Amino acid sequence: MTVPAKTHRPTPGQTAGPFFAYGVEFPKMHQVAFPHSPGAIVLAGTVLDGAGAPIPDAFVEIFSADADGTIPRARGSFHRDDHTFTGFGRAFTSDEGRFEFWTRNPGAVAGRAPFFAAIVYARGLPDKLHTRIYLPDDADALAADPLLASLEPEDRATLIATRTPDGHLHHDIRLQGENETVFLAF
Repeated sequence: MTVPAKTHRPTPGQTAGPFFAYGVEFPKMHQVAFPHSPGAIVLAGTVLDGAGAPIPDAFVEIFSADADGTIPRARGSFHRDDHTFTGFGRAFTSDEGRFEFWTRNPGAVAGRAPFFAAIVYARGLPDKLHTRIYLPDDADALAADPLLASLEPEDRATLIATRTPDGHLHHDIRLQGENETVFLAF
């Protein structure tokens, strides 16, 4: 018996149903910035469950200001033209729970510490989870940030990315358990 070739990517096992990827996937969705444009960096990490195992069927969305702190207002978040920075991106996790975005370092907005707003969708979640991913580079801005200042040091650390030797960012998102990422209520 011949098995037909796959014609579609597997869909995330979401509470919303087995058709979840339909309608949320679009070309270059993880390329918030064109990979070869000036200032482009990779923001990558792993989504982990309460036992520390990677979640292979989640997806992460990010939104951020541009490098100069400007909030993008350009239309076309779902159409990538390799020039326009829309600030929005979406990435499915791999079988190893890894997500990856091509983006830019966000600039400070209204003098606040630069961050990516992030949303996580994963199996078993009745609703999405909101969090932030802060840049690690300016200790004074991080110390002055109202959200970070309201947290204990171990919780604060769950929101701050690490800079890799090549200038990219790494940030894991833990849904439960030890070192659980701080999530925001909306």
